[in-house]
Amino acid sequence: MGKIEGIKIQNYGVLKNIVLGKTRTKQSEKALGNLIAIIGPSGSGKSTLADAFGFIADCLEIGVEAACDANNRGGFERLISQGATEPVSFEMYYRESSNTRPITYELEIDLDKTGRPYVKSERLRQRVGQYGWPRSFMYLQEGSGYAFEGNDDGGQNDDGSIIGKKVDVQLSDLRRPGIVTLGAMKQYNRIEKFLDFLRSWYLCYFSPDAARRIQTAAPQAYLDRIGSNINNVAQYMYRENKREFEKILQEIQSKLPGIEKIEPQKFENGQMMLRFYEKDFKEPFYSQRMSDGALKLFAYYLLLHEKNPRQLVFIEEPENGLYHHYLGELAEEMKREVGSGFSKQLFITTHSPFFVNALGPDDVWVLMKDMKGYSTIKRASEFHFVKELAEEGVSVGDMWYSKYFESLED
Repeated sequence: MGKIEGIKIQNYGVLKNIVLGKTRTKQSEKALGNLIAIIGPSGSGKSTLADAFGFIADCLEIGVEAACDANNRGGFERLISQGATEPVSFEMYYRESSNTRPITYELEIDLDKTGRPYVKSERLRQRVGQYGWPRSFMYLQEGSGYAFEGNDDGGQNDDGSIIGKKVDVQLSDLRRPGIVTLGAMKQYNRIEKFLDFLRSWYLCYFSPDAARRIQTAAPQAYLDRIGSNINNVAQYMYRENKREFEKILQEIQSKLPGIEKIEPQKFENGQMMLRFYEKDFKEPFYSQRMSDGALKLFAYYLLLHEKNPRQLVFIEEPENGLYHHYLGELAEEMKREVGSGFSKQLFITTHSPFFVNALGPDDVWVLMKDMKGYSTIKRASEFHFVKELAEEGVSVGDMWYSKYFESLED
């Protein structure tokens, strides 16, 4: 359970200084919802924004130095904003549920004296009571600092006063975030829970060719980043609850173009594959013969019906390879599935007005370039003309297509 109510990114490529939603220092801003769609012209920074989430996930998995080189980032020097003298930094404002106090996570990454990327500083804070000032319950500066045990109000105030059990910390590995080390220890309950949230993220880089590969008989709970294990996930869902899985297939088949029925077929070696029946054809076919668009749609719907969903999912341009008439229905399904609670949050970058038309002004963020070439971002509902046009029945996607969002200055 949990979601990001706001995020601040500084010095990450063209994202010199952007803020989405509510943060510790921007308490008057409206928190992010459960579906966040980012629109903007080519080159405005949408892919960089998606990669920033991937970079955070990679830092946890392989360390900050390897993350700087992964996924064609080209190292820290190519990753940091041009001309920046301050570290790459992230600030996330997180809430586990509507009844819990928000947590702020701050992470700074810079070059050490040898010219290698490392974690310069890291801090976790949690608000005290409903309106109290947040206390730091983990703070590390170049690997040295403190953490507080337990799952209560323990922490250090800005004036240096201490509540709870404080433990001095000295890390030996400065190229891995401290929450990875401390989150593995049960005594640091709050750090452990927040780390579990970060590790539950899913960054989707779905590849139809990868999804067509023949997989071994190994049930898996979650799709991998490229969707190469799509049949393994179906096998897992079938094993866990056959009737529920068949119900899910019935729901999905009604949304796939030309598909009349989907049914699982189990082989003698334990492997399971899905058979797809097209209208007016008697013989079924398997995923290897599905079109790119149909396979992508199936993967997205399967992702939305996970039994224990990943808490944050980021999908870049879901419209690629899809017929535009399917996009509105996909957007509506996504919005319906994420709901309004704290179990699932979905970030989307898109160029498609058809997808955006299914969303409200509060769900959409407009990313543009300023005069210096850096990205700026603004919620669509904050443009003065949006409310008036929306009252006249004009959808946000149509406003986008008609070039109303030409500039963030309005």
